[in-house]
Amino acid sequence: MPTPAEIWEEADLPTRRLAGLALNPAVSPDILLRLLADAPLAVRMVLCRDRDLPAAVVDAVVAHPDARTRGFFAVNPHADPAQRARLVDDPDWTVRAHLTEGPRVHYPDRPRPLPDDTVVRMITTYDGEEPLGSIGFWQQMSRELIRSMPAHPVAAVRRWGVGPWGSLSAERRAALLADPDDTVRERAQELARWQDPAWVESVLPPRPCHGRTDILLNRALSAAVVEGVLTAPADPDERATIALNPTLPPDAVVRLAADPDPKVRERIAGRAELRPAERRALVADPDPQVRRAAARHPRLGPDELRALAADPDPEVRLAVSVHPALSEEERAGIDCRAPLDRRFGFHPASREPREPADLRRDALSGHPMLRRRAAREHTLPADLVARLAEDDDLGVRVLLAQNHPDAPAALLLRSFLEYTGEERERLPARPNFPRTGLARLAGHADPEVRVLAARDPRTAPAVVERLTRDPDPGVRAALARHPNLPAHRLAELLADPELAHAAAANPALERETVDRLVRTHGRAPW
Repeated sequence: MPTPAEIWEEADLPTRRLAGLALNPAVSPDILLRLLADAPLAVRMVLCRDRDLPAAVVDAVVAHPDARTRGFFAVNPHADPAQRARLVDDPDWTVRAHLTEGPRVHYPDRPRPLPDDTVVRMITTYDGEEPLGSIGFWQQMSRELIRSMPAHPVAAVRRWGVGPWGSLSAERRAALLADPDDTVRERAQELARWQDPAWVESVLPPRPCHGRTDILLNRALSAAVVEGVLTAPADPDERATIALNPTLPPDAVVRLAADPDPKVRERIAGRAELRPAERRALVADPDPQVRRAAARHPRLGPDELRALAADPDPEVRLAVSVHPALSEEERAGIDCRAPLDRRFGFHPASREPREPADLRRDALSGHPMLRRRAAREHTLPADLVARLAEDDDLGVRVLLAQNHPDAPAALLLRSFLEYTGEERERLPARPNFPRTGLARLAGHADPEVRVLAARDPRTAPAVVERLTRDPDPGVRAALARHPNLPAHRLAELLADPELAHAAAANPALERETVDRLVRTHGRAPW
């Protein structure tokens, strides 16, 4: 069975024209229905997967006889999740599997969640052919459903709720261990065993493997296991591994603080169990990576803070400069600069919003790293949004643009023009990104900026035509869809193997041309 990429690669020019029509926002529902009924698979793939659809077309897709066509709609990120949920009882397991996997979105984005009752039905009726354990299925659950799972009235859902065992309250864990349903109770008992150091020791693989690493990193460890790793590790990196284990006993933390491997000391330097003597030693460690980690320790004393603030390594000084024990005046006295070569991208909303007073304190701080921390918060109040939108630090401005739902249009455009790092491409997709005033950028040296002219309805026809001959293929394709493209050039592009697909999606395409393309199966655009 060909993959979607192979389906598109094999599509000929007439098929690509019809696929362009399938994306054309001006094409009527009756044309879309004809494409759905008669067009090749590549056209149905684009139609069902790559755009939102009118209600009548959704009805036809759900009832379409071809399972692959329905499967493309099951992963459509543009469709309302309630529309995709109509496929929950599809007779073909591959369609149900596609619905389970959900739309493919780039991290850190998540698809919109399916309705809770749909997810519950999938949990209770799917029998193993559908990949319920996939990340895509988890990402399609609402946060409200996930929170309710451990106490859900349906036993199969409660069994799923056992999964985040470590984050459940003692009361909830006790209830699950005594659950009236055998499968829930057995699952709870399985996970509870991982908190028993003796049982964990009994199943610890003797040789290096993924299972052993997982246990040393995350599970409750017995004194014998810890001692074995400290004195005779199965792998040289195992001491660094257990340094991150949250169940590590205080005496082991102290021993690791003096480990000859700087990687181990770096990982142990932030542990709260450290005694003052070990903490002071790590603050003065010869390895700067260790000192950087030590600078983040929550219990640093005044002498340690002063030593780190004067550290010869600029990254150490930067790390300690945001320590919560410092005053604004003390921060200002530290010689450090906020780096501009970092990723200023999207950060998912916190499960628990920050305290308003703490958030305001960071937003008003003189330290750009603290203002950047505030700029990531989706719930930042309007007055602070306005203030940080004019901040003199690029990182603050871009993080605000990337994360706040009400980021101003001027900020979004400015951030796109000034920031060229990771996730820059997300900015034009933000709801408030401007659609006018962009034609002036048509001559910009950066093709990612030039292409913004395609969003502006006032871009002059001559400019649109010129940009369809741009050296950058992305610019050419975007401007081929602009409604101000002169008719003669639009006709030329319908015959262009590269741009025919984009040209057929142009909303200025005349109805007569649309009808002719459908009638001739894409072979006669004029």
